[in-house]
Amino acid sequence: MSREKIGEILVKKGFITSEQLSDGLGQQQKNSHKIDKIGEILIELGYVKEENLLLSLSEQLSIPYLKEIPFEVPAGLLSKFSISFLRSFVFLPLRKEGEETLIVMADPLASFFDELETILGTRVKRALGRKKEILKLIEQGYYRGDDAVKVEEDLKKESESPQPDFGPEEPDNLLDLATRAPVIRAVNQIIFQAVERRASDIHIQSLEHSLKVRYRIDGLLYDSFTFPRRFQPAIVSRIKVISGLNIAEHRLPQDGRTTIKFDNRELDIRISTMPTFFGENVVLRLLDKSTFLFGLEDLGLSSENFGIFSHLIGSDHGIILLTGPTGSGKTTTLYASLDKISSPTKNVITLEDPVEYQLAGINQIQINPKIGLSFANGLRFILRHDPDIMMVGEIRDTETAEMAIQSSLTGHLVFSTLHTNDSASAITRLLDMGIEPYLISSSLLAVMAQRLVRRVCKNCPETYSPAEESLAEIGLRRIDLGEQPLLKGKGCRKCLETGYQGRTGIFELLVINDEIRRLIMEKKPAHLIKKNAIGSKMKTLRADGAKKVLENVTTIEEVLRVTQE
Repeated sequence: MSREKIGEILVKKGFITSEQLSDGLGQQQKNSHKIDKIGEILIELGYVKEENLLLSLSEQLSIPYLKEIPFEVPAGLLSKFSISFLRSFVFLPLRKEGEETLIVMADPLASFFDELETILGTRVKRALGRKKEILKLIEQGYYRGDDAVKVEEDLKKESESPQPDFGPEEPDNLLDLATRAPVIRAVNQIIFQAVERRASDIHIQSLEHSLKVRYRIDGLLYDSFTFPRRFQPAIVSRIKVISGLNIAEHRLPQDGRTTIKFDNRELDIRISTMPTFFGENVVLRLLDKSTFLFGLEDLGLSSENFGIFSHLIGSDHGIILLTGPTGSGKTTTLYASLDKISSPTKNVITLEDPVEYQLAGINQIQINPKIGLSFANGLRFILRHDPDIMMVGEIRDTETAEMAIQSSLTGHLVFSTLHTNDSASAITRLLDMGIEPYLISSSLLAVMAQRLVRRVCKNCPETYSPAEESLAEIGLRRIDLGEQPLLKGKGCRKCLETGYQGRTGIFELLVINDEIRRLIMEKKPAHLIKKNAIGSKMKTLRADGAKKVLENVTTIEEVLRVTQE
């Protein structure tokens, strides 16, 4: 063990300066009534990174630092400790090495080794690891993805009990519920695995002889758990309890929501039940508050489209429409746009159904048709509050369309969405609604259609040679590939053997110019408007997808899947 103090080692290694160390020591003296260690203070002040502190502690204490923690914990080791104990002291037993047990921890100076040695029955060998990674591994240790058999065994025991215990109605922390009733553990396992697999939705489907759990990952559904049919009432009731729904009502659809804590972050869950012939189905929409909001530059816009769209959303009046089917990322693009242009000098008001993410400094209103607060009525109220920018979640009827367009003509910038297949079809949809052509041509700034394509997994890429027919379908030729080979995912554990991990957008940005205004006034069909826009250098959805294929962001099959013509 080195006799040097940790601060001296940090300075010697160049991780901090002498002035920063002096500042940290001064803060430590001011906080003499607390137990703050100098390393924790320096991290809080932003002077040193956790990894650099751990490297220095490793040298000072002669303890190894595990940058990558190998995790395959024997169940017998984990069963000796509760989750709350492991999380409180931020440590994890990794494996036995002869007469010792290797422990990875974030704080090597914690004074509970005697207790550990008593519990484990062996001497303790310490190693250092990052706090966030240790906490994540603790969760993985208690919730393994392939643990369906154990969950079913738990439920079987529970079903034999005359009165199942559904646990507390307001769970404070998902992980803290792990040691309670088997039904609670089953629901926790379903939610935990969904989060681990990056699922956006959980589908719980009641079938004739079974209860099937499926996850929507990167836009597609995958089977996960299958339970015997008799467990359906207990699992559905548990979900109703945590979302505040009526567990006695089985005949009518219900909607609810709840918030859970997971890995030190909050997850919003929107829950919807639907009665079917074999029992109630449940869909849970998972919204991670920490990762939901993207910047405009993160959406996948090409440099050309990004420049044009950034200029358009800086306009002081007019209407910008986003189009695409449900689940194509329209709401995310709207939020990214509002986040980019909002400022203390502008009054931004939104009408949404529902409000999926809270944006700082923006007035967000959730519509409620049951009490008469529709998109159209909401727009009338909004106009009395002196807005600069308005966002209408969706144009569903003629009245809403007329109000949105009139608002854009009276000096407001309006964002909204329509469900059409491409950008040009949005114009003809407005015409079909009965909107006068002169109103559309004078108010509409642009229409952007979008889709989401899955990204090639970065952990298992392999080269492949596509067929000429596939290339031709997305408008490419063999010569366009050049010398760089195309990549696709082979399939690995991290991408769940799909070859894809994550998604990005492909876009079709139709800017309203004088020629398109003339076509609108003449009520020309969508295909003529689109043809004219392509002549003005608009990239279609498929062409934008082809560009991402050449950049090895996605594959030909993905582009064809989401741009079927």
